[in-house]
Amino acid sequence: MEVKTRAIVLQTIKYGDAQLIVDFFTEKLGRVSFMVKIPKSSKAKMKRQLFQPLMILNLEFDHRPKANLQRLKDVFIALPFVDLPFSPYKLAMSMFLAELLGQATRNEQVNVPLFSFIEESVAWLDQAQGNYANFHIVFMVRLTFFLGFSPNLESGAHGDFFDLEEGRFVSFVPTHVHYLNKEDSLRMLGLLRLSYETMHLYTMSRLDRNRCVEVILQYYRIHVPGFPELKSFSVLQELFA
Repeated sequence: MEVKTRAIVLQTIKYGDAQLIVDFFTEKLGRVSFMVKIPKSSKAKMKRQLFQPLMILNLEFDHRPKANLQRLKDVFIALPFVDLPFSPYKLAMSMFLAELLGQATRNEQVNVPLFSFIEESVAWLDQAQGNYANFHIVFMVRLTFFLGFSPNLESGAHGDFFDLEEGRFVSFVPTHVHYLNKEDSLRMLGLLRLSYETMHLYTMSRLDRNRCVEVILQYYRIHVPGFPELKSFSVLQELFA
C-alpha cells in the first residue's frame, strides 16, 4: 500500500557506512521505522541532515505491514526550520524531547491529535525568539494528556501531596514512596497550569528547573512500562543557568 504522510524524526542509528535506521512518528500510521540508504553523491536527495531529531518531513513509501523496516521512496522537508538547528539551547532541547518521545511512544498507533501537538510544539520552539527556558517542562506535562496518564488538575484544590502513582493530589502522605512533598507538589500544580505563552512568567533557577524535569521523568517511569533513564538529560542539565 502506497502511503504519503507527514512524519517526525525521533531517532537515527547509523547502520554500516551508508545506511541509517530511522524511527519516525507518522501522522497516518503512528510509529514506523525505516532503513534509509544514504548515497555518497552530494546531489542525492537522501541526505543525513534530513534525519536530525524532530525534523518534520513528508514521506512517501510502499508500506509493508509485516516488515520491521520500511523503505523510503521519497522524502522532503515539510517544515523548514528557521532557528532550531542553529541554536545550541534549542538543539539540546530537541535531542532530549526526541529521546523522550522515542521511549514514550514506542507502541503508539495512529494518534492524529498527538502528532498535531508535537508538530505545533516543535514549530513554536523553532520560531521562539526568547522566553523558552521552560519549554521542555511544559511539553512533557502536556504530552501526558495525549498519552493517557495526565495528572488530575482538579484534585489540586483538595490536597497538599501529589501522588505520582495515582496522578492526583491527596490530603495525606501516601503509604508508598512515590509522592511529592508539599513544596514539589505546589510547584507541580503551578506547572500544570502553564502554556507556552505563559511559561516565562514562572521564574525558576536552573536547579529548580532540573528538579522539575527529574520529577516529571519519575512520573513517566511509573506510567510508561520500561521507560529508561534518558541519556540526553545530562546535556540539558547544564543549560539556562
